[in-house]
Amino acid sequence: MMEVAYVCEWEKRPKSNHCPSIPLVCAWSCRNLVAFTTDLKNEEDEKEVSHMVHIIDTEHPWDVYSINSGHAEVISCLEWDQSGSRLLSADGDGQIKCWAMADHLVNSWESSLGSSVDGDPIVALSWLHNGVKLALHVEMSGSTNFGEKFSRVKFSPSLTLFGGKPMEGWLAVTVSGLVTVSLLKPNGQLLTASESLCRLRGRVALADIAFTGGGNIVVAATDGSSSSPVQFYKVCVSVVNEKCRIDTELLPSLFMRCTTDPVRRDKYPAVTHLKFLTRENSEQVLLCASSQMGSIVECWSLRKEGLPVNNIFQHRSPVVGEKQPMILKWRILSATNDLDRVSAVALPKLPISISNTDLKVASETKFCPGLGLALAFHDGSIQILHRLSLHTMGVFYGSSSSSGASQRPGDEPAIKRQRAGGPTVHFKALQFSWTSLALAGVDNHGKLHMIRVSPSMGQMLDMNTLLRHLLFLLEYCMVTGYDWWDVLLHVQPGMVHNLVEKLHEEYMRQNQALQQVLSTRIVAVKASLCKLSSVTAARACDFHAKLLLIAVSSTLKSLLRPHVLNTPDKSPGDRLAEICAKNTDTDIDKVMINLKTEEFVLDGPPLQSLQQLIQWVGDFVLYLMANLPNQGSIVRPGFGFLRDGSSLGMLREMMVMIRIWGLLKPGCLPIYTATSDNQDSMLLLFRLLTKLWLCSRDEGHPQEPDESLIDECCLLPSQLLVPTMDWLPVNDGIICKLQGKYPLRLQFGKPYSLPGLNSAAQVEIFSRSPGSQRMDHLRCLHMGVCPTEESKACTRCGCVTMLRSPNKTNAMKQWEQRWIKNCLCGGLWRRIPSTLS
Repeated sequence: MMEVAYVCEWEKRPKSNHCPSIPLVCAWSCRNLVAFTTDLKNEEDEKEVSHMVHIIDTEHPWDVYSINSGHAEVISCLEWDQSGSRLLSADGDGQIKCWAMADHLVNSWESSLGSSVDGDPIVALSWLHNGVKLALHVEMSGSTNFGEKFSRVKFSPSLTLFGGKPMEGWLAVTVSGLVTVSLLKPNGQLLTASESLCRLRGRVALADIAFTGGGNIVVAATDGSSSSPVQFYKVCVSVVNEKCRIDTELLPSLFMRCTTDPVRRDKYPAVTHLKFLTRENSEQVLLCASSQMGSIVECWSLRKEGLPVNNIFQHRSPVVGEKQPMILKWRILSATNDLDRVSAVALPKLPISISNTDLKVASETKFCPGLGLALAFHDGSIQILHRLSLHTMGVFYGSSSSSGASQRPGDEPAIKRQRAGGPTVHFKALQFSWTSLALAGVDNHGKLHMIRVSPSMGQMLDMNTLLRHLLFLLEYCMVTGYDWWDVLLHVQPGMVHNLVEKLHEEYMRQNQALQQVLSTRIVAVKASLCKLSSVTAARACDFHAKLLLIAVSSTLKSLLRPHVLNTPDKSPGDRLAEICAKNTDTDIDKVMINLKTEEFVLDGPPLQSLQQLIQWVGDFVLYLMANLPNQGSIVRPGFGFLRDGSSLGMLREMMVMIRIWGLLKPGCLPIYTATSDNQDSMLLLFRLLTKLWLCSRDEGHPQEPDESLIDECCLLPSQLLVPTMDWLPVNDGIICKLQGKYPLRLQFGKPYSLPGLNSAAQVEIFSRSPGSQRMDHLRCLHMGVCPTEESKACTRCGCVTMLRSPNKTNAMKQWEQRWIKNCLCGGLWRRIPSTLS
């Protein structure tokens, strides 16, 4: 049910100051970046402590980016923004820093903004809400419409600019009962204001922040004593005359049930954890009270109740239309029995509706992600409890010694688990991934653990149900744009083909507009799925090539301009596609005659600078046609294009476009090495490509290529030199290695040497000889055998490109600008040293 996926530790453990009073903090972003903190003592001066922030992407956990944060005191809070690209850190001296990626690289960060409440430790921190809220409807998981499965909920931003655009900023609560807000103005300046939570300021030991649909902020706070009330405050932020204004209002409070229970009145004196169940639900809160020996957890809900009327007024004749007065009151939903001492709490981020109907549907469908919250205990174990009923859904037994973190069988009685004599390893910080299928935890030795959480929570599921659950979460990631790495943790090689097919079926049922929005994202999801199995690995090459093909096609078409301004609605690119689809002639020059060639007139320099992309198109068509006779097996790269009429049509359009440009600037044409001087290579390839396209343009009823086409393709290698296509870089991530049940042990700063996908069924396209040329996969350039240029690689697909642009022309800069923030598959960039690129 719960297994260690990998453990990452320091090779030489630094001297740490991990006493129980110093918290470790961990945060997981929607782009699968994990940030955590450690405190390192200076070996020479024991009193000098550096407060470090470490950031990793889960696919390359050894490539840790460690920042000496500059915080003077212990870091108490880490918080990612909604886009997963900026990070807030706050400390015990009231300092808040905002970290952002430098050059859009996950292993390069800088802090340019910050605010402070000098000398007042921060106990809670959050970004302001941007007004985007999506609901996940488990009961609609069988629906064919994405709009019914994932609906946009009406939710107001915490603060809006002119035109309703959400204003960015953050909010923090201090130990002295102060709430401080920092707003990011569009010009980059920071507006800051602070206000007391209530007139009588008191100590706030723990606090949490939630948001309401009306745009208000709710703060829960406690002084740390279980006998004191847990207070709730409404906070409204506004901008008046270019100044930030904060208004606060007291809301109903509650006393923990354990303090009113005569048996437990003094048993759990301290409140150690206080959290809203979700950031967008201020009406449900989780509380944990502890002693040195154990803990108890309670779940509370805010409900509307009728106010009882005094007997004096009972016999008064009621006024017409008069309703019973209502008040808001906190009611306990559930509570646990006495537990071991809790060391960390993690709440799920999946936006599942938790009404009784939804919970009933979840139990019927056996869909568990998002239903459980995780409690880590001081004995090293983790329990997943139902977020409302608090009954146990699953248990993970950690290791009780610092040497390992192996899982023990779930049915082993607790009495048999012998405690080791050494210090117990337990989790100081715990965070769920964004689909709740993985947990990241940092233990008291500063080691990072990644734990896989089964979507069925240990229930026996048939394969179809399991596939439906994984498919549902992949669709959710596709719609939201979140990274799906944690879903891939649960995909076994045998599931890949079915998942890809079902994902395609569901996608084809969506309306045309949504298909267009998700067109590249679904290709990226399919590519990352296909890498998990050696049987489908070649299809990953095809999907990567398709992403590049779509990008090159849209870039080249965007250069076309109408000859006269008062043109009809269709752009030159649309007209090109329409004419190429209607004209089935195999002669490229006859297709070209039907086009207005004046729309294709470009200046020389842009065409010449795009030659490397044009060359890729030419090489790709040649590779595809030359390998057509060998495509009897699905394993060979290029097989996916045989029946892909839309991609073949796209290649055909680009060849026509390139042919016209070649008349204007012969130097931009793709270069072929032919055996005959008088051979027109483009004419030949276009004829073969058109014949293949005619077989597959009707995707419902594709035909097999005829014998004459196969024979002509067999002759191609004797007419033209067929290039070796570097389809896809070797992905050096670890997702392919996590499908087994055994955890990987990794070390920070030491790249994990990964052997091939499967040595028994190694796909030839993935093998790279030591002396082979390195490719810049986006610029389609050769970088040499030992590149000296600094490069960056995609964290998801491993695509490599140079960090600095060698191009000076606007046309090529326009191409490069497309990938400045993300790879063409949507993955993030990480800097790689020149020796490894």
